Amino acid sequence: MATKIRLQRFGRKGYAYYQIVIADSRSPRDGRFIERVGSYNPNTNPATIDLDFDRALYWLQVGAQPTDTTRTILSREGVLIKKHLLEGVKKGAFDEAAVETKFQAWLKNKQQASQSLKDKDRETAKAETKARLEAEKEVSKAKAEEVVKKKAEIAAAQAAANKVEEAPAATEPAAE
Repeated sequence: MATKIRLQRFGRKGYAYYQIVIADSRSPRDGRFIERVGSYNPNTNPATIDLDFDRALYWLQVGAQPTDTTRTILSREGVLIKKHLLEGVKKGAFDEAAVETKFQAWLKNKQQASQSLKDKDRETAKAETKARLEAEKEVSKAKAEEVVKKKAEIAAAQAAANKVEEAPAATEPAAE
């Protein structure tokens, strides 16, 4: 039986999430499957991947073929590199301890790269927020200056109106 590691779609229109399943290649996309090995939610940032590493590795070793998207997911999670290293053990290139040290080094490097990207995104977001706040302060300052200017004009106009009203009253002759 030809087995595939593929995605099974769930969710509503425009908001899909997927189960990573092992299925017979002849069964339909959302049909019967042999085993569920994980889930993939592309709606979050970054995409959420929950994977049973050991079962995915087992199915790859017994010949299950991943689809393009699941190949990318398995590669990102390190399942394919671990399979590659274990193939080296079968061929006698190195032993299990070397496989584990190489895999842990790869995993550490990947986590550092991921963390640096997250830190960079966080710093960019902080800088954008700070720039937006500064721009907002400038706009508020300009509006406050306009309000002060208008109030001064209104006060000057009222003062002029009061002088005009007082001037005729002083020049009127006394009525008697």
